Amino acid sequence: MVRNPRSGAVGYADGYVAGSDVSIDNPGGDGAESLFEWIHNLAGWRERQGMAGGEDNRDSELLREWFDATGAVVMGRMMYDTSQEFWGVKEGGTTFTFVTDGVHSALDQAKAAAGAKNVDIAGGASTVQQYLREGLIEESRLHVVPALLGEGLRLFEGVGTGQRRVEQVRVVETPLATPLKYRFVR
Repeated sequence: MVRNPRSGAVGYADGYVAGSDVSIDNPGGDGAESLFEWIHNLAGWRERQGMAGGEDNRDSELLREWFDATGAVVMGRMMYDTSQEFWGVKEGGTTFTFVTDGVHSALDQAKAAAGAKNVDIAGGASTVQQYLREGLIEESRLHVVPALLGEGLRLFEGVGTGQRRVEQVRVVETPLATPLKYRFVR
């Protein structure tokens, strides 16, 4: 059975998921270094990058859980172009399918590839927003970093009008980033 599509994001306490002026040469945007620096020393992260060592703590366990449950990832072109070095996306026999005929087609293909695991709508922000506007994301995982950025890209901006109910599924207190898990109520 295919599990429901979910989004995942790391963001600042003030709601930004990237700084301003995001580009190929500046993938996190201006001032966004602290948004991802917490993840680099986690054992769960380093293992996925083929590196040894790292902190093995609750943050690392949660990251492993997230990665282990994911069978396919949908990402936009900007994330693909900027993530090669950061995420190691072209290593380890990873297969890529470039989809140009819309979010529904990309999701259908990702579900087929994922088997019984989750499909992650990883982003960037614009990609996640497209799936949210279409009502295709059923669960969202957010890792909130305890810092304020002040400006940049917001994950939930421009996702349509009208209130959407979300049900809190889990909150875990950790020193590096607070993981939140929500289910979109239909």
